[in-house]
Amino acid sequence: MNTFGKKIAALRKDRKMSQGDLAKLLHTSVSVIGRYERDEMKPSIEAAQKIAGFLDTTVGYLLGETEDAELFKNPSMLQRLQELNNLPEKDKDYILYALDGLLQNVKAKQAFA
Repeated sequence: MNTFGKKIAALRKDRKMSQGDLAKLLHTSVSVIGRYERDEMKPSIEAAQKIAGFLDTTVGYLLGETEDAELFKNPSMLQRLQELNNLPEKDKDYILYALDGLLQNVKAKQAFA
């Protein structure tokens, strides 16, 4: 599993950005970026949000909540999650139960395809 620092370094390199470029965007020094990337230091929440924005990803991805850098960037999926979150618990349970069944069905089809 990639660490916070390794993810930052990989995303930065994918975007052809130097440590200096990222440091300028964050109004910090290259040595601080290097310490983040070597996991010697963790950024503040605000800095992590800015880093995620500059690297076109999410804080959740950088923190290891998901291994998919794009997972929480789809506006229509986020809207659906927001709507689901606002429902009463009983309704959420029913919807999640149905969704789990549909996902299991798709996985089974893929396994036998």
